[in-house]
Amino acid sequence: MALAIKWWIVWLKERENSMDNAKTIRVEVAYALPEKQQIIALDVPEGTLAVDAAEQSGITKQFPEIKLDEAKMGVFGKAIKPKTHVLQEGERIEIYRPLISDPKATRKARAEKAKASKEKTD
Repeated sequence: MALAIKWWIVWLKERENSMDNAKTIRVEVAYALPEKQQIIALDVPEGTLAVDAAEQSGITKQFPEIKLDEAKMGVFGKAIKPKTHVLQEGERIEIYRPLISDPKATRKARAEKAKASKEKTD
């Protein structure tokens, strides 16, 4: 029994030391509104997921409307899956705002309006 406890203590100390020596990477978390933008730089352990880094950044304290579990995210403009994307050194996680309207429907309405306007002048 004493040997098992001693082994457990040694294992815990080794684990603690390995966590202290874990390599970290520098990443950024970005979010923008029309009137306010924020980029937060932080160091995270290698292997950190995008959603975890966003949470660690504390960005939701400045923008409480962000729902990290639902938010769409990207890295340098390319969409990612935040719950599975493992970050690399220097990456910037961008948290995207929800769309106000469907871009396809907006373009279609604009084209119809332009067509109707053109027909009136003819």
